[in-house]
Amino acid sequence: MSESQTLPVSIEEFKALISPFIEGDDSFAVALSGGPDSMALAWLMGQLGRDVHLLHVDHGLREESGAQSERLKALVSDWPHVTFVPLKWAHEAVLDRIQERARNARYDLMAGYCQAHDIQKLFLAHHQDDQAETVLFRLAKGSGLDGLSAMQPEQEMGGVMLCRPFLDIPKARLLETCRVHHLEYLQDPSNENADFSRVRLRAARDVLEAEGLSNKRLSLTSKRLLRARKTLDSIAIEAYQSCAEIKNTDRIEFNFNMFCALFEEVALRVLLRGVKHLRPDADYAPRLEKIETLFEDFYFGYDVRKRTLGGIMFEVDERRDAFVLSKEKA
Repeated sequence: MSESQTLPVSIEEFKALISPFIEGDDSFAVALSGGPDSMALAWLMGQLGRDVHLLHVDHGLREESGAQSERLKALVSDWPHVTFVPLKWAHEAVLDRIQERARNARYDLMAGYCQAHDIQKLFLAHHQDDQAETVLFRLAKGSGLDGLSAMQPEQEMGGVMLCRPFLDIPKARLLETCRVHHLEYLQDPSNENADFSRVRLRAARDVLEAEGLSNKRLSLTSKRLLRARKTLDSIAIEAYQSCAEIKNTDRIEFNFNMFCALFEEVALRVLLRGVKHLRPDADYAPRLEKIETLFEDFYFGYDVRKRTLGGIMFEVDERRDAFVLSKEKA
C-alpha cells in the first residue's frame, strides 16, 4: 500500500469531500456504529461547526450492547457541535437473517429520527473497502448491472437522503485518521464471525489482491457500472412514459409493438418499472431471475401465454396490441 493510501483524512480534504452534500442544510445526522470508520466521519463532521446528530442503534443482540452504547456516549461527550442520540431496536428473538433484519431495523430507526427532527441528510461511513466488498458479495449472489453498481454516493430512503462521502477513501486512511487524532473506537465481534458471508469475503482479500482484484479496482468498476445504470434508467424512464398506459394501481398496459421494439435491456427496465408500480413492496416482488425468464419469453416471442408471477398477471391482448400487467385477484 502506498503512503498516500495511509495518510489521514485532513479537515481540508474532508471539507472538499463533503461540500457536494451539505449545501443549504443546517443540521445533519451521522450513523455512528462506534467503529473506526464512523468515528472518523463523526469527528470530522463536528469540525465543520454545524449541528451534528450522532445516531447509535443498540440492536440488543449481544449482552454487552447496552454497555457499549454508554461507552460510546462517553467517548464523544466532549466533541464540539455533536449530540449523541441512542436508539434501541425492540424485538423478539432473532433466529435467522440476523444481519439483514438488524440492518433494516437500524435504517428504519435512523430514518424515523431524521424525519421527526427535520434532518434531510444522514451520513454513512461506507468506504472504498466496503464498496469493493459489496461488489464481490453481489457478484456471488448473481446480481445484475444495478446490483454490481453497488452503493451510490447519494441514495434516497424513506424521505431521507443517505450520503456516503468516503466511497473513494480506503479504510486504512480512516484508521490513520483515528490514530492521529487519538479517536478511540469500539470493536464489533461480528466482524470476525465466519458465519457471515461478508466476513468470509474479507478473508479472501489477500488472494484477490494478488490477482489484481484490488479494492480500488473493484470500487472503480462499480463507479463505471453506476454511470451505465444511470444512463439506462434515464432512457427507460422515457420509454416507459411512451409505451405505458397506467390504468390504476392494479393494472398497466404497454403498447406491445413499441415494447418489443425497445433495446432488450431498456425493455427489461420498462417491465421492471411496471412490476414496481404494481408491487412497490420489494419483499413481495418476484426475483430478478424469474422476471428475466418471463421477460425473454414475451420479448422474443418464445412463449406469450398468460401467466402469473409474484402476484402479477402477465398477458398479451393481440387484438388490442397490448401487453397487460395486472394484480392477481385474491
